[in-house]
Amino acid sequence: MKFTLLKKDRSSKARLGILTTSRGDIQTPIFMPVATHGAMKPLTPAQITETGAQIILSNTYHLHLQPGEGLVKKAGGLHKFMAWDRPILTDSGGFQVFSLPKKRITEDGVFFRHENTGEEIYLDPARAIAIQQELGSDIMMAFDECIPYPCDKNYAEQSTKKTIRWLKECRKAWTNPDQALFGIVQGSVYEDLRIMCAKEMGKLDLPGYAIGGVSVGEGLELLKKVVGWTAPHLPESKPRYLMGVGLPEDILESVERGMDMFDCVIPTRYARSATLFTRRGKIRVSNKNYKRDFFPVDPSCSCYTCQNFSRAYLHHLFAANEVLSAVLSAIHNVHFYLAMMSEIRQAIANDCFTTFKQEFLSAYLSPSSTEPPRRKGK
Repeated sequence: MKFTLLKKDRSSKARLGILTTSRGDIQTPIFMPVATHGAMKPLTPAQITETGAQIILSNTYHLHLQPGEGLVKKAGGLHKFMAWDRPILTDSGGFQVFSLPKKRITEDGVFFRHENTGEEIYLDPARAIAIQQELGSDIMMAFDECIPYPCDKNYAEQSTKKTIRWLKECRKAWTNPDQALFGIVQGSVYEDLRIMCAKEMGKLDLPGYAIGGVSVGEGLELLKKVVGWTAPHLPESKPRYLMGVGLPEDILESVERGMDMFDCVIPTRYARSATLFTRRGKIRVSNKNYKRDFFPVDPSCSCYTCQNFSRAYLHHLFAANEVLSAVLSAIHNVHFYLAMMSEIRQAIANDCFTTFKQEFLSAYLSPSSTEPPRRKGK
């Protein structure tokens, strides 16, 4: 894997780049749709491709539990198993493991219970890498301890040092040069810990670096601070990935601070609950106001859903509990995110990212932005 930094925006720290992999180039900044179990709810790989996705994310923890990395390897690897020929990033499962109610964290790894069988499972840095290597992803994430929020500084410091130790163990276990390993910077909301962690991880000269622990309930203002503290201390020549983020405003603020890669379940999760993204804010098409609204979800959108169906039709699908409601909504939401990223890249190329961000958010966050446009006289 190779990252090429093409350009930096004159008005901000936003960056334009290309991440080159054996399965294709990834233009950054990029959003990665999430296919947790090797499948994106509720879309087929062909539909994901049509939204413009360049890379997707799957989860090591969930694939380890079901169907198991051994079976995936026998099937020819995750790409062949799920019929996806573009790059895949696998999260190490650290966030999922540390979200479990009954886990036992040691200095070397974590003991937890299988969510279905109750069997005790042990996961450590070496095992997390071994699983990901059997899955055959293009980018592997190091196994880290995701620090809860809020958290006192003493615990955060000890946990951050543990994450650094675990990254070194991950690096030792990494044996496949065709897979890239990214480290994950932790440190909670403490500036000195974030900077220390970023600098220590930078010494390992990894293919890429991520910022973790910023989607655990800290809010946008703290997220901006953490990214602002950390990004300047990550190697400029390596891709920078902000994990689990998020909403359009989160992404725009983080691009402005120098981040390149993002992922989140929000586009598909919101779609399943009838919440769709538009340039004028989010709308909930299950609301009765949309029963006779024959506009597209977003009149400016070129996705399959907006080109063929109305808000009234989507309202009907949700009211009738039709599976197609989630499919069409997910197509739109994922397309919306990827189209936004394309516009972000164009703005950086034109040295006008700050203006673009301001104009985008002015419309998107306007107090009246969630109201659907009405025909004249209505």
